This record gives sequence, structure tokens and C-alpha cells, in this order.
Amino acid sequence: MKVQVKYFASIREAVGSGAESLETNALTVADLRNELIARGAGYAESLARGKAVRVAMNQTLSDESVSLVEGAEVAFFPPVTGG
Repeated sequence: MKVQVKYFASIREAVGSGAESLETNALTVADLRNELIARGAGYAESLARGKAVRVAMNQTLSDESVSLVEGAEVAFFPPVTGG
């Protein structure tokens, strides 16, 4: 299936792009994250398991267990704090 993936803040800097459209066999957001980590380099570093990463699907904060759907927009971003 085809999905849009967006990266924000330090993750965008690490992967060198703010967004990409890609074909995936992932069934869940967790599977997609694993596919991206497997790309190596900036993806592996910024999306590594154990690293705090927030995710949103179709502009709604989501758990990684959520099922992907055709045409979904998935965004990865570091946790943010305000003050």
C-alpha cells in the first residue's frame, strides 16, 4: 500500500527529508517504523526502539499498534515540551 510519511524536528534532520511517499507491506505503524529503521543511517538512529518517538496517523496522535490504511499520512516526531 502507499502511504505518506512525514518527519519533524530532529527526526527530519536525521533522515534528511521532511516527507516522502512510499510503498509498504507494513500492516501497522509499528511495522512501518521497523521498515524505516531497517533503512539504516539516520532512520535507524532517530527512530530506534527505546527512543522516545511520537506518532500520528491522519493528524491524530496514535499508538503504534494502529493499522495502516491505503493513503494514510503517518508523522513521526520527538516528544515536545512547552513552557
